[in-house]
Amino acid sequence: MIDFLTEYMLWIKAFHVMGVISWMAGIFYLPRLFVYHQETQNPALWEQFKVMERKLYKIIMQPAMHFSLITGILLATIQDVWTVPWFHLKLTGLFFLFAYHFFLDYCRKQLEQEKCQFSGRFFRIINEIPVLIMAVIVISVIVKPF
Repeated sequence: MIDFLTEYMLWIKAFHVMGVISWMAGIFYLPRLFVYHQETQNPALWEQFKVMERKLYKIIMQPAMHFSLITGILLATIQDVWTVPWFHLKLTGLFFLFAYHFFLDYCRKQLEQEKCQFSGRFFRIINEIPVLIMAVIVISVIVKPF
């Protein structure tokens, strides 16, 4: 029974890592598209960026986020880490990552409607935020400082 559970958990962990990598790729790339979107003067490119941003968010980022969440909940339940302090730090990091994710969708919609007040420079700066959040999450899971 333990061997089956261990193998099952390894499969879930592998799928979780694939989901997280896909989600994070989108998290890093979407603000970069916003930079180019805001800095172009070409209306045809504006329309192309709208399509690229929408597809990246809806076809890659959203499903990857949900997949990561589902597999993460399964792993946390199997490993029973819900009350462990390092896991609370990870959950705090995830809270901010989800907030960032949904903020990007807000910005995407504003750009789509041509109502975005944020500059390309703003998007360059906030593009560094997920690196910090990722560091907190990875360190909490790998190092388990608490």
